[in-house]
Amino acid sequence: MRVVSLLPSATEIVYALGVDPVGVSHECDYPPAAAEKPAVNRSRVDPEASSAEIDRQVLEAEDGEGVYDIDLATLDRLDPDLVVSQGICDVCAVDSVLVRDAIDQLDLDCEVLTTDPHSIDDVLDDIRRVGRAVGREERADELVAALEARVAAVEAVTDAIEERPRVAVLDWTDPVMTAGHWVPEMVDLAGGSEGFTEPGAASRPREWDEIREYDPEALVVAPCGFDLDQTAENLADLTEREGWHDLTAVREGRAYALDGHWFMNRPGPRLVDSLEHLAGLIHPDRFDAPPADVARPLRPARAEL
Repeated sequence: MRVVSLLPSATEIVYALGVDPVGVSHECDYPPAAAEKPAVNRSRVDPEASSAEIDRQVLEAEDGEGVYDIDLATLDRLDPDLVVSQGICDVCAVDSVLVRDAIDQLDLDCEVLTTDPHSIDDVLDDIRRVGRAVGREERADELVAALEARVAAVEAVTDAIEERPRVAVLDWTDPVMTAGHWVPEMVDLAGGSEGFTEPGAASRPREWDEIREYDPEALVVAPCGFDLDQTAENLADLTEREGWHDLTAVREGRAYALDGHWFMNRPGPRLVDSLEHLAGLIHPDRFDAPPADVARPLRPARAEL
């Protein structure tokens, strides 16, 4: 089967099921072989810009032709049987409406599978759905069972924890945004308390005073699409704000940067890796700390990586 995946999380699912896609999105880079595949779309936003500039470009693109553009010639040449798209966020990846318009324009004979996950169970259901679509149902069931066992292992440790620290997970720094969808659920599973967002609700901008009033005891900065180096380049978005050094998480050395490009923001198999990393940051006495290339503490003195 000729599969085109238009978002990184779906690409990871497809590879985990033992299927080699013929095309991917411009952001697909895991496993490493994905980066060698033809890119079927491109972004109108500069991913190397500052967080504030990216936000400006995204708003401008949304008011214009959209954040993403599909390479019609490449899609036509690849002639897929299945295109995997998404409906959760038109900033994160090309959405299903644009995909269907492109397929109709090219008169391609293919199916479109749209993912729209808002919880860990939704992600596991998507793995099963993709498994059925590519004829790998048994492998999908095995993968889901393995992931469920790992989630249950984390929950078995945190279930008995009564005093749960206040946790804030930021998925953007200018404007400041608190993470939604599956993240509040993950914080709870990891033994923390997330007081901003209902599980399943979208990420949303916050006034900095809201963060100060909430005063997180553990703070995880994981901007969507930013690795640790790019997060470091944009840390002044937070560290130069009034009251940053007074936050309990910063004063007590419990503020961290986590690779938001590969983790937390990709609703695929490695979302369970993200849960385990999060548990290690919230409860380092109960779980292994994430590797240094995944998460780093923000130094309390100068709040630098």
